[in-house]
Amino acid sequence: MSFAPSLYLVTDTAQCGDRGVPAVVRAAVAGGVDAVQVRAKHGSDRDRLALVVAVRDVLAGTGVPLLVNDAVDVALIAGVDGVHLGQSDLPAEDVRRIAPDLLIGLSVSGVEQARRVDPAVVDHLGVGPVRDTATKPDAAAALGADGVRAVVAASPVPCVAIGGIHPDNLDSLRDTGITGFCVVSEICGAADPERAARELLASWRRA
Repeated sequence: MSFAPSLYLVTDTAQCGDRGVPAVVRAAVAGGVDAVQVRAKHGSDRDRLALVVAVRDVLAGTGVPLLVNDAVDVALIAGVDGVHLGQSDLPAEDVRRIAPDLLIGLSVSGVEQARRVDPAVVDHLGVGPVRDTATKPDAAAALGADGVRAVVAASPVPCVAIGGIHPDNLDSLRDTGITGFCVVSEICGAADPERAARELLASWRRA
């Protein structure tokens, strides 16, 4: 499966609130989100699996791929499309060996990390943070548009940008070579996730 989303939603359970992650995902996909990653760092493994299965069921028949952040076992048990790994997670080479059919995404924050990527192992990169963001306070230093452009140029696989992205700053990313971008709070924290997704896509297409 090729993976080059325009608008990639990474979920945040707390920001989705009482609406629940599946309902926010359903609305966001109606607004144009074309890839979803479930990020659930808290709770039990069973809770994480139940959440991923619920989102998987929401996405059934939409053609929108679903990835799981970090938890390779959950991705395999739930039968979803892929997994996204950080630099301190399981090595991508080992994940590819045990899960040859999964999409594998990898977070990178610099040119050297991108250059080390094996395109036979990793399908795409999440490049960031573009700007400082409260969503992930332990993230690396912000790259800015020039930093993103340099990482994309060094990467052997498609890239999406993440971190501090809003409708009013998308234009700076247009010529960086990314296929699209990831958001968390812009959709999960929005009063109307469907409208938020539509506005983000409209801004990207105008950029």
